[in-house]
Amino acid sequence: MSLRDSLDLIRAVRPDAGTAAIEHEIVAERASSLGAAERKVVAAMAALSSAEADRDAALSAARLVVWEYFVQRELIGFRKHADVIQELKITSEVLAGLGAIDRTRR
Repeated sequence: MSLRDSLDLIRAVRPDAGTAAIEHEIVAERASSLGAAERKVVAAMAALSSAEADRDAALSAARLVVWEYFVQRELIGFRKHADVIQELKITSEVLAGLGAIDRTRR
């Protein structure tokens, strides 16, 4: 029996159960992906705080990672970022340049 046959059988018995398993997987994948993006933000903010020689590159990288994280949060449905800005210690210096394109990094 294939996966499709199994899902068809589940839908015949409980119509809502066929999509519940897939919806659960989607939610789990969103959470995992958002967690990975958050870890990138934490790493980028740590790199920025310890950067001395190439601070501009670290700042540019942090801005990009934070922007990607915010976009991902918004796609999932989280529209307010104040809590994570404070929790992840995202500086105003990073926030001021979100969405800016660094033409030198092409």
